[in-house]
Amino acid sequence: MKLNGISDNPGSSKNRMRVGRGIGSGKGKTGGRGVKGQKARTGVAIKGFEGGQMPLHRRLPKRGFWNPFSVDYNEVNLGRIQQAVEAGKLDVTAPVTLESLIAAGVVTKARDGIKILGQGELTAKLTFEVAAASKSAVAAIEKAGGAVKLLAVVEAAPSA
Repeated sequence: MKLNGISDNPGSSKNRMRVGRGIGSGKGKTGGRGVKGQKARTGVAIKGFEGGQMPLHRRLPKRGFWNPFSVDYNEVNLGRIQQAVEAGKLDVTAPVTLESLIAAGVVTKARDGIKILGQGELTAKLTFEVAAASKSAVAAIEKAGGAVKLLAVVEAAPSA
């Protein structure tokens, strides 16, 4: 196969219709827009308008709420941390923090902190400085000879 031999399947694309080019073309005069009114012109802004009837998006009830005190943790399993240690991306001597996990590529975006979860196996002796950790994760870390220091979560005051 050569690049100059590649082509689209027949009928897969159509040419653009040129409108407003005389009555004989079949798409002249009004250019396929019908006649008169707002919709015949450019910049129509009546997407949710239903002729004066209450629009659907206003007829339906509102649901749910946003909790201003909720925290969004980066959840990391012990198995993923062990992979980073084996790949040489995490320093075993330094404490494992949010910054070190971002630098190692384990976490991409800093949210409200790190929560360590207990899935996977940890063999390296590590010290963790994280926002939260599950009971199984703490048990596995201490079994491997490490320690967990929980950081105080700074809660933002709600903007009332």
